[in-house]
Amino acid sequence: MSAIFRSLQVPNYRLFAGGQLVKLIGVWMMFTAQDWLVLELSDNSPSALGMVTALQFVPVMLLTLVSGRLADRYDKRKLLVAANAAFAFFAVAFAVLVTTGVVELWHVYVFALLLGIANAVETPVRQSFVSELVELRLLPNALALSAATFNMARISGPALAGVLLAVLSTPGVFLISTVLAIAPVFTYIRMRPADLYRSPRKEGAPARVIDGLRYVGKRHDLLLPIGMMAVIGMIGFNFPVTLAALAKIDFNAGPSTFGLLTTCLAIGSLGGALAGTRRRARPGVYRVIGAALLFGVFEFFVGFSPNFVTAALLLIPTGFFSIYLAQGANHRVQMGVDPEYRGRVMALYVLVFLGTTPIGATLSGWWGERFGVPSSIWAAGLVSFVAAAGALVWQLRASGDRLEFQGRRVRLVQSESSLEASASEGLHDGGGAEARPHEGVRGHAEPSTPAIPVARV
Repeated sequence: MSAIFRSLQVPNYRLFAGGQLVKLIGVWMMFTAQDWLVLELSDNSPSALGMVTALQFVPVMLLTLVSGRLADRYDKRKLLVAANAAFAFFAVAFAVLVTTGVVELWHVYVFALLLGIANAVETPVRQSFVSELVELRLLPNALALSAATFNMARISGPALAGVLLAVLSTPGVFLISTVLAIAPVFTYIRMRPADLYRSPRKEGAPARVIDGLRYVGKRHDLLLPIGMMAVIGMIGFNFPVTLAALAKIDFNAGPSTFGLLTTCLAIGSLGGALAGTRRRARPGVYRVIGAALLFGVFEFFVGFSPNFVTAALLLIPTGFFSIYLAQGANHRVQMGVDPEYRGRVMALYVLVFLGTTPIGATLSGWWGERFGVPSSIWAAGLVSFVAAAGALVWQLRASGDRLEFQGRRVRLVQSESSLEASASEGLHDGGGAEARPHEGVRGHAEPSTPAIPVARV
């Protein structure tokens, strides 16, 4: 247990994790109530759910790369205070409309967009800020605990919302969730800037977006997980659209039962997050691809669930591999990047993983309305599996590795260059870059050039 929670020994990280947990419980309560509100206002329209989800993520698609540039140039903590304050303000205004009973469907669309703008600034900055909260050896654990915090909130938030929707109705849930959403503003303010692990900024460095894109383009080890998650994030991670519609339309469930479906997904996700907390090094590429393959398989079977109980049970392993995959890809990207590019690279990761959601959510809602919600789920699982299989073929060709089939067993035979790269990743922190400390600067060792042999496409 001490190994799992070792990052919580750092005071700044404790404040970060606590603020995120409180806020995210409120956010998940709000989103659960919002999904139910949209179905009530739209006469059970999956397309309306898809539109709301799309509007929440359109700003991510448009603003995330700019936010990553800001993260590499300015104080991340101050940026996070401003972004969370804006989110809290919009949440309060939305809750007032719901509570007074004047809310209409177009109001939900507008506030989905406004909350999405705040998230578009906050998410990539927060992703890259974790590396400033703990020393480098604790970074895998801190990232895993952040994912665990997210999924603890995803378990408790919808469960609480399901109960409160039945007891207090939708306005009561919005009011409570708004109060909780303000927490990070105070926790970021209470942090001690002197205890942050900041890398030195190069004088006059412009931190251009295009330079970050070129940096990723030259790194196959970064390009592969980012490319794979672009497809899976867009098509496979549309549960906010599909689960609400599946519960209400196909299973004729009430709000508390809908919350149970989301909770089952989150229970598995929490297990996937905790499974990565003991990780001390950069995860291997085949582990990430394997998680993607299994995620696609389980999501495919969820789409063919004959009843509510079967769907709930299958959502547990689906949730496990969804987060084990997302967390592994995140670790592989974040631990393989030079600190001076981290904000822009993580912004690109957030862009392809979350920013493509407007396309996927709209497509999922359209598909569900015309061909049925279950088909939109199994089709997403099939696409995710094909994307993972394509990433596997890409990695095998780029690295020179090969698969050998021995009866019912499959054996990976790695090439000499691939073995050298794996050894380098195990020896060097920071994703395979040789650590070189800077004198007089309190922060992470900043790698100069990657020590891993980089396979180029």
